[in-house]
Amino acid sequence: MCFCSSLFLVLLLAVGHEGLHVQGPSGPLVAQLGDSILLPCFTQVPLPLEGLRVEWRKTDAESLVNIFQHGGSRPELQSQSFSGRAHFFPDEISKGNFSILLRNVERKDAGIYRCKVSLHRESSETEMEIKDIERLVVTGADRAVVASVGEEVILNCSVDSHLPANKIEQVSWRRTDGDIPVLLFQDNETFPESSHERYQGRTEFFITEIPKGNFSLKLRNVKMEDKGEFMCEVHTSDKSGYAIVVLQ
Repeated sequence: MCFCSSLFLVLLLAVGHEGLHVQGPSGPLVAQLGDSILLPCFTQVPLPLEGLRVEWRKTDAESLVNIFQHGGSRPELQSQSFSGRAHFFPDEISKGNFSILLRNVERKDAGIYRCKVSLHRESSETEMEIKDIERLVVTGADRAVVASVGEEVILNCSVDSHLPANKIEQVSWRRTDGDIPVLLFQDNETFPESSHERYQGRTEFFITEIPKGNFSLKLRNVKMEDKGEFMCEVHTSDKSGYAIVVLQ
């Protein structure tokens, strides 16, 4: 007990001598849509957990990202938009590392974040910006699609719902083996004549679903030679993404 009290006193004296100073990243952060991003916040010296409070907020809406107090994080206090997505590193808190890992990044996560650290009567804070959220997310089927000869089958392909359909310049379906064109959507128009002769008259988009970012492909009269990998490739003016669908 004496040792713990002495260590607590030493840490307080170190903070008092240096002053509580929280540091963050040196510049704006770039996140990848759907991925995780580290929001750095730390002190050069470790801080005692007793009396320590760390509060993360997104400043534009004053949304509570996460909070550490009374020796533990309080995820039940998180704003709904960050619930279950923003986490401390529990083993690092005692070392002066108060960084947050933000999972499954969304478009609306862009903005300014504030990390405020308080210890008794002292406090310090740092701000950082998630400036750009990049990458075009294209989703296909999570497992192989199974069809019998002569059947009709749907090959799934959807684009991140945060991206307006009018920003999509081109969507091309093709076979990965031999780079065989299956169907093309470009400048808000479908071009069935662009299809390879193997797929002429057998493929189509769901036109009413395109404004929702759904570029799934309907393939009619399935043949044995259709077995294999299909790629759905999506392009905007500055980004591209793709999904692979396997037909068995």
